Amino acid sequence: MNMIDIKKMNLYYGDFQALKEINLSIPEKEVTAFIGPSGCGKSTLLKSLNRMNDLVSDCRITGEIKIDGQNIYQANYDVNRLRKEVGMVFQHPNPFPKSIYDNIAYGPRTHGIKSKAQLDEIVERSLKQAAIWEEVKDKLQQNALSISGGQQQRLCIARALAVEPKVLLMDEPTSALDPISTNKIEELVRQLRKDLTIVIVTHNMQQASRVSDKVAFFLLGEVCEFGPTERIFQFPTDPRTEDYISGKFG
Repeated sequence: MNMIDIKKMNLYYGDFQALKEINLSIPEKEVTAFIGPSGCGKSTLLKSLNRMNDLVSDCRITGEIKIDGQNIYQANYDVNRLRKEVGMVFQHPNPFPKSIYDNIAYGPRTHGIKSKAQLDEIVERSLKQAAIWEEVKDKLQQNALSISGGQQQRLCIARALAVEPKVLLMDEPTSALDPISTNKIEELVRQLRKDLTIVIVTHNMQQASRVSDKVAFFLLGEVCEFGPTERIFQFPTDPRTEDYISGKFG
């Protein structure tokens, strides 16, 4: 089953067309990687999947994006519900300047959960899911900015997981991290795919080949090729994909 269906989608910033006729079906409970050179539309499409482009004044979208069967750009669609179902992790860790506990409890509280026992349970579950519970369980009242960058990024993943999303979007989540932290995040992605649909933007070919089930190659606002990771890397059908993967440009 496909969790995300994108049909005839075009995105414009004013007169500039950033995405052209995107047709993509992203399967449920798999990891799909978006690869391609800088400025080719990967992050733009990723942000469209939870309507972050709503914040850009001259952004216009045509076509449709369905998540779990619902067109997220239809007029009466509840954006708060979308942000609950589609979590986002950014390139640089961005914990709130609050305690570790309050970072995780923030989302559930905004969705109406007030019980301390319930919040305690959600905080523990989310930190365990993000493979950071053992490192922070005795520091829950410490400021989240006091832990390392790699830990902050896993904390941000835990914060996204706390509201039980169906989809997790990750925009180059390891580009600011050291190799050990990167390895931990990649291991986490492999674990989370059992419960979540994950879409990850990465410039790192090796990372895409390690963590993803499917790969979409973007160039100049178009999806040139999409398919199983192994086939895309070993037997690309589009010469532009082959040139990028073999390092001829990018």
